[in-house]
Amino acid sequence: MSEDRQGRKLAYSGHGRRHFGGGHHMTMPAEKAKDFRGTLRRLVIYLKPHRLKLLAVLAAAVLSTVFSIVIPKILGTATTELFEGTMLKMRGVPGAAIDLAYISHVLLILAILYGLSFLFSYVQQIIMAGVSQNTVYQMRRDVDEKLARLPLKFYDSQPYGEILSRVTNDIDVISSTLQQSITQLITAVISMVGVVIMMLIISPFLTLIAMVTLPFSLLVTVGIAKRSQRYFTRQQKELGLLNGHVEEIYGGHSTVKAFGREREAIKKFNEINERLYEAGWRAQFISGIIMPLMFFIGNIGYVLISVAGGIMVAWRSIPIGDVQAFLQYSRHFTHPITQTASIINIIQSTVAAAERVFAILDETEESPERADPVIISRPKGEVRLEHVRFSYQAGIPLLEDLNLEVKRGQTVAIVGPTGAGKTTLVNLLLRFYEIAGGKITIDGVDIRDLRRGDLRSMFGMVLQDTWLFNGTIKDNIAYGREGATEEEVIRAARAAHADHFIRTLPEGYNTVLNEEASNISQGQKQLLTIARAIIANPAILILDEATSSVDTRTEVHIQKAMAALRQGRTSFIIAHRLSTTRSADLILVMDNGRVVEKGTHEELLARNGVYADLYNSQFSAARLDNEAV
Repeated sequence: MSEDRQGRKLAYSGHGRRHFGGGHHMTMPAEKAKDFRGTLRRLVIYLKPHRLKLLAVLAAAVLSTVFSIVIPKILGTATTELFEGTMLKMRGVPGAAIDLAYISHVLLILAILYGLSFLFSYVQQIIMAGVSQNTVYQMRRDVDEKLARLPLKFYDSQPYGEILSRVTNDIDVISSTLQQSITQLITAVISMVGVVIMMLIISPFLTLIAMVTLPFSLLVTVGIAKRSQRYFTRQQKELGLLNGHVEEIYGGHSTVKAFGREREAIKKFNEINERLYEAGWRAQFISGIIMPLMFFIGNIGYVLISVAGGIMVAWRSIPIGDVQAFLQYSRHFTHPITQTASIINIIQSTVAAAERVFAILDETEESPERADPVIISRPKGEVRLEHVRFSYQAGIPLLEDLNLEVKRGQTVAIVGPTGAGKTTLVNLLLRFYEIAGGKITIDGVDIRDLRRGDLRSMFGMVLQDTWLFNGTIKDNIAYGREGATEEEVIRAARAAHADHFIRTLPEGYNTVLNEEASNISQGQKQLLTIARAIIANPAILILDEATSSVDTRTEVHIQKAMAALRQGRTSFIIAHRLSTTRSADLILVMDNGRVVEKGTHEELLARNGVYADLYNSQFSAARLDNEAV
């Protein structure tokens, strides 16, 4: 649409895969938040309405974990009874027997404990799922409402891919962490404390032996994590490059084919893919070593505990059932430690994601609407600009002391070189940007006294950059006015000279446009946007290079349609092709944010000034092209 806007490129903003779980599995390196405490505090505020449910989750997690922790100890008593009864019978002790009733009683208790542990675990997951979904629902709603209140300059300065990533990926990360990682962290901490307590209760000596392997486990985990981290970072970097290359080549597929650059594109893809493979293979291989090494270290501890426990059983200083229970505890001893480290890593990434979401919520909003806005029930379309000043960046003025008066029904053409401020003027009329000084009025009313929705409903726009959505042609035309009938859609299409090509399509007006509307030509897209403006029946019409994408013959038809459409309406025409400005009632020539000339086509040509130079250079170039042909 404009020469004032910077080009945007859809950013690839994937965050990579994250593992939500414990064990020894390596996770992706965590991205840290700039203000961890502040962001975490704001995240907790979203959880405050659910504090009673969170307390219930905590209680259920504690009970579930406690029940699962005491199970090995109770199971050990049954093992001790079975072992001692068997040994006494083998020695021929009179009356020796295995107390099956006692063992059955223990097994019943174990079944109840397993059931209760599962029940409380199920309860905590159900409650936490509701809490997490309600929390992110509120967060999504806040972000959606915030995006509706942000000014256009925010969208002009932010890559669309980055905004989409924050609204989708980052909030999904928060959702997954709240639903899974929080409960896993609680369970891991309680398990770690509970296992150590149970090990100390059974045997402080065996606990000391179990602790011997802990430093080795930590050294292995930290050492391998540091080494693999740089490969994970490289993997994410190469993945981003690969996605960017694929997106770029796919978007310019026709150009690549036309210039025969397939080999170069494939060669570059293979180079990036090879680097991605190398980094990914090394990252996965090095991180994959952790599991076998941890098993190896764990088995060493298992052997040491088994030998020491066997000796202690032989000396009758500890029951065999307690040794069995201790071995189970030792197996699970390192699990909650690595699980906790993994979850802390995930929480860091989650807080970083939340920080990006809160950054949107902290953006400066549009100036608030007036409490008692003025309503123009029947707009005439008289526009006046008085001493208007504006700049996109502080200290770099674009428009300075701009004055303009447009009467009802007048057609005003705005011409000038790229960057002169033509489209900026339209953005100010629609209050996409706020002026820095002066005043803009419509029918004598300052546009700041109107609601933005009421103001913009007075305008109909046909832009150089066509925008059509995934839907039928009929729906795209009817988008101009809510409640438009099918007959009105057809009349608007005929007025825009779009009816003929629409009827040649297989489904006619019910033809579904894809997301890019690439199943029709660029010129046909423009005709549909013109039909959409016609059906809106606005008081003020804005045509921003509206015929730049159509052929000369179609342009003639559109000009006739626009001439009829402009009857009784105030119209602003932004044009580079000066052939479209001849019939304008007033032509404004802008340069460096100022109106340097104004008048009719004939008057400006007679002055032999800036407009005459633009006009003559354009048509001289056209004549040279024709002569060359």
